[in-house]
Amino acid sequence: MDLYQELILDHSKNPSHAGLREPYDAQAHHVNTTCGDEVTLRVHVTGSGDAAKVEDVSYDSLGCSISVASASVLAEEVIGHSVRESLETFEAMRHMLTSKGQDPGDEEIIGDGVAFSGVSKYPARVKCALLPWAAYTDALVQAGVDISSITTRKGA
Repeated sequence: MDLYQELILDHSKNPSHAGLREPYDAQAHHVNTTCGDEVTLRVHVTGSGDAAKVEDVSYDSLGCSISVASASVLAEEVIGHSVRESLETFEAMRHMLTSKGQDPGDEEIIGDGVAFSGVSKYPARVKCALLPWAAYTDALVQAGVDISSITTRKGA
């Protein structure tokens, strides 16, 4: 657990891909009204359909260490991957975070996202961790990407 806390703190203090960049196809701004966390996230996608690829994700995140770290992990885990893979990562992350501690997460799918497994036991903090991911999926939709084909995990 200490290792996971260190990972979250490291991503919070040294966030990957932070700062809004161009070019981008869409931008989404989300606020967690419960605690005041905010994230503005930009996405740049090339190709379409199954060939769609996440070229870049940039963001400006203001809030708690969990929210900032989650944006950093999101960027690391989706940039350079297909949109389909990124949505599978989102789904695995969402499932773990909403499992109330039942899903420890799969490091092969969510990478450093497993550090947030303990967050699932604190419902108020789950919103902090999911905030950047909600902005990400919103930005994909705004960019014209069809995310309706997300396959949900069995038992979710």
